[in-house]
Amino acid sequence: MPAAPPALIIDGTARIGGLPLFGPLRLEAAAARITCLLGPSGVGKTTLLRLAAGIDEVTQFDGHVTASDGGPVTGRVALMAQGADLLPWLDVMGNITLGARLRGTRADRDRARDILARTGLTDHAHKRPHALSGGQRQRVALARTLMEDRPIVLLDEPLSALDAGTRAQMQELSARHLAGRTVLLVTHDPLEAARLGHAIHILTAGGLETVAPPAAPVPRPVDDPETLAVQGRLLARLRAPA
Repeated sequence: MPAAPPALIIDGTARIGGLPLFGPLRLEAAAARITCLLGPSGVGKTTLLRLAAGIDEVTQFDGHVTASDGGPVTGRVALMAQGADLLPWLDVMGNITLGARLRGTRADRDRARDILARTGLTDHAHKRPHALSGGQRQRVALARTLMEDRPIVLLDEPLSALDAGTRAQMQELSARHLAGRTVLLVTHDPLEAARLGHAIHILTAGGLETVAPPAAPVPRPVDDPETLAVQGRLLARLRAPA
């Protein structure tokens, strides 16, 4: 991973079927920081990620997705989608090295073993997904994302299906292993945003609203008073009429 990853900038307006989805807006995910994006369902959060990843073939986007260093965004982005999305016929090692296989290149298995160790999966390397717990499957998805070694990482509600305790553990694991990368995290969980966000934004039909994050370093303790206060402010805003 480059020593200084770029900021990711999404600037424009989106439509689907001619109907406005969001914008005009400018969202900047700061370099080497976690930017959290919340908002009601259907407002376009996942669409933003798919546009940034270059995999959206439906949305009519009038704008630009750029990197602050002037380099291309394509080829420098890893996307971790909702759910683990593991291939059931591959074991853990096969799933985390899937990107190399799809590109027709040889996977760096020494690096893969190191990532398995760092994510606590060494003893599960030859298990298939059905033999893993939900938290373990999410660890595999995180390991696969790390294996791609991209400076920009897009996370689309990756922990939403986990129970509260496992989710908190995975938040801490993700923050630790994604440190130094430019991360844009879409979440519906105000506490997750309050714990992980260096910057926090709410996407609404009218544009972006910014909420000041807690001052404590990421990942913040679940019982930190300021973190809980920010969680409350986010929840109140999300519950307010549009």
